[in-house]
Amino acid sequence: MSDIKNPRLLYLKGMLFFIMGVLAGGIVLLLYPDWRLAILLGVMAWAFARAYYFVFYVIQHYVDPQFKFAGLVDFAKYMMRRRYPRDDQDQTKAS
Repeated sequence: MSDIKNPRLLYLKGMLFFIMGVLAGGIVLLLYPDWRLAILLGVMAWAFARAYYFVFYVIQHYVDPQFKFAGLVDFAKYMMRRRYPRDDQDQTKAS
């Protein structure tokens, strides 16, 4: 399967993800109406969005520009193979 390159299809895909998220959250709140649950769902959505941003933007642009991830499974494989030296080891090498 090839990558989607058509901007219209990419926008459609993004909108479908958004609609799925809104529907899922709305259904949960209809089944269990509680303001605390609504806040927790909002925090969960924000946290997962930030984690996704970290995996697919921060790693590629700031940590390892050589590696491009195709999905979360690729990121997990990358993390299993990658061994970072601890900060205190870096400082001893620099002095």
